[in-house]
Amino acid sequence: MTHPDGFETLAIHAGQEPDPLTGAVVPPIYQVSTYKQDGVGGLRSGGYEYSRTSNPTRTALEECLAALEGGIGALAFASGMAAEDCLLRTVCSPGDHVLIPDDAYGGTYRLFSRVYEQWGVSHTPAPISDLAAVREALADSQARVIWVETPTNPLLGIADIAALAALAREAGALLVVDNTFASPYLQRPIALGADVVVHSTTKYLGGHSDVVGGALVVADAALGERLAFQQNATGGIAGAFDAWLTLRGIRTLAVRMDRHGANAARIAEMLAAHPAVAQVLYPGLASHPGHELAAKQMRGFGGMVSFRVRAGAAEAAAVCARTRLFTLAESLGGVESLIELPGRMTHASAAGSRLAVPDDLIRLSVGIENADDLTEDLRQALG
Repeated sequence: MTHPDGFETLAIHAGQEPDPLTGAVVPPIYQVSTYKQDGVGGLRSGGYEYSRTSNPTRTALEECLAALEGGIGALAFASGMAAEDCLLRTVCSPGDHVLIPDDAYGGTYRLFSRVYEQWGVSHTPAPISDLAAVREALADSQARVIWVETPTNPLLGIADIAALAALAREAGALLVVDNTFASPYLQRPIALGADVVVHSTTKYLGGHSDVVGGALVVADAALGERLAFQQNATGGIAGAFDAWLTLRGIRTLAVRMDRHGANAARIAEMLAAHPAVAQVLYPGLASHPGHELAAKQMRGFGGMVSFRVRAGAAEAAAVCARTRLFTLAESLGGVESLIELPGRMTHASAAGSRLAVPDDLIRLSVGIENADDLTEDLRQALG
């Protein structure tokens, strides 16, 4: 009986055996659209025929992602939104209903409110961290899917994945967990009962702000086959170079996440003590309502920190303009630190809805720079 490989080992080796032809220790970029067949209908041993259907570099990424998340299989997409769309068009039909977080990512909310509503798939926002509210929402509507972010974007709410999985089973619904903020290094939703894990691989998995991608990891092989058919039919696949860049990022995921989390904890503590800050949202703080649950189902608290400025929205925007090391930009999860105003940037699509975020809220993606430099940058920006 072999010893099971640890996360750090899987990140470097799963799906990434040395190239059998040259011995290259990094998987090659198969920048190719089609493959020679050995006779009509006779595919070679790898089974490749056309890169929309499958590509060896993408296969390496998918095998790695499945191993890291503990899933039966994975699919890599051109973006996180492409992954979400493929999943929802596979498991939902017109007339179906989906339960979503009442503080979901703005792009996810836009997909439900502006695209799927027109397709006949309705949704209800609910406080996913409140199990009683979820149970009540499920009683009011026969949900096909319970969609979960934990931690949520940008309010850093924490949901009980195992408890939600039990509720989903009772309701005959699929539990889908967006694991982008945590990454598989900090949290493995499938082990806690989730049916599907969603990622924007653009973020922590890629980790260097140089690639856009998405992924689905499944616990059930039959669902994986349905998703693969849909992906091939609609074509939202990750290109070979994008898959290679994402694999490159994954190899250092563990050490990066450790540094992201350590820096974020330092910053959250500094902000909590700063007189210009009204509230800090970070699950690593004991004051966070989801702190104990996060400590139970995660191995760390991640690199995302949100906070509210006491002086209001105008001052929050001014703080974003005064930072030197924190770059004003959307996205997250890269090695560099980013700052943004969600209400006017990443979550502008939710303005005026139940999912609108406070206009004085600042979201930080804490990078891996020197922690003293980062805290000093925020201190001077806060005045």
